[in-house]
Amino acid sequence: MASAQAAVLNAVREPLSVEPLAVRDPRDGEVLVRLGASGVCHSDLHAITGDLPMPLPCVLGHEGAGVVEKVGAGVQRVKPKDHVVLNWVPFCGSCWYCNSGNAYLCEMGYVKAMTAEVFHRNGTSISQFAGIGSMAEFTVVAENACIPIDADVPLDRACLIGCGVMTGVGAVINTARVQPGQSVAVFGAGGVGLNVIQGAVLAGANPIIAIDLNERKLGFAKQFGATHTVNAGSTDPVTAVLDLTGMRGADYAFEVIGRPEVVTQAFMAIRRGGKAVVIGVPPATDMVSVPGVLLPLAEKSLVGSLYGSANMARDVPRLIDLYRAGKLKLDELITRRYKIAQVSEAFTAMEKGEVARGVITF
Repeated sequence: MASAQAAVLNAVREPLSVEPLAVRDPRDGEVLVRLGASGVCHSDLHAITGDLPMPLPCVLGHEGAGVVEKVGAGVQRVKPKDHVVLNWVPFCGSCWYCNSGNAYLCEMGYVKAMTAEVFHRNGTSISQFAGIGSMAEFTVVAENACIPIDADVPLDRACLIGCGVMTGVGAVINTARVQPGQSVAVFGAGGVGLNVIQGAVLAGANPIIAIDLNERKLGFAKQFGATHTVNAGSTDPVTAVLDLTGMRGADYAFEVIGRPEVVTQAFMAIRRGGKAVVIGVPPATDMVSVPGVLLPLAEKSLVGSLYGSANMARDVPRLIDLYRAGKLKLDELITRRYKIAQVSEAFTAMEKGEVARGVITF
């Protein structure tokens, strides 16, 4: 059994505590991972605010990369000393979703991961956020939650692929399948939104319109490839997108904030036959409203995108190859690095829009 300093959320909207927890050994089909880095993601913040209900207390973090320390019986995908990116939707390989080619929707692997009881404090179980709990020096995850990578890829860059990069780029490439020359509007230029922009650049989209309330974030958006930016605090974003697309509307709009009213804006900003893709996670009790008449008569589509509709075993190596080729910006995503004791500072900086991405390093 290992001991790990971990960031624990004990109650909604209370300060995080950083404390030592016991980490049990891996069981059959499980892997003990020594974390190298964990990204600070808005989904973790949703748990802190209570917008994304989680069993509490909970070790936060789901955007992780590290080195395999020990494996349980029957593990074949990885071995000790392998470097891995963590996958927060581990696939079971046998359910209907896995067999239909949609392993990112696997329910069985995720449910099992959420009930693994990896962390303990004074004999009491502490849950793992998203079945990962990467804001800790060690964690135990399912074998299929480990995606092997080459040892020369820096772990503080690799961890970003574990959520934000995959979610954003994948939404463009896998979910929407944007084609060269098509127009894209991105509502929200935070850590995931910047990767939607990167995905749009990779797809050859034009124009790429970034919408946000924060001028610093809009500056980041330009750095990552946005051709136009719109400050929604001073300009109506739907009108702006229409103006920039010949009054037709964007071919695709991506909502990357998780606010129902912004989902509606994204829907209204697409053309007839266009598609609005929802990536942000609204509060669990919120409803989204769109004009129903536009669904059949304008053939507009409103769809969700979970984890960039990714096949992690296929897509993680692809994104690393793009990074090595200089076509995917990972270095530039990291604005600040923190130690685990600074985790609250990292969340504050994210809330204020001061960082493209903060990363905790171990």
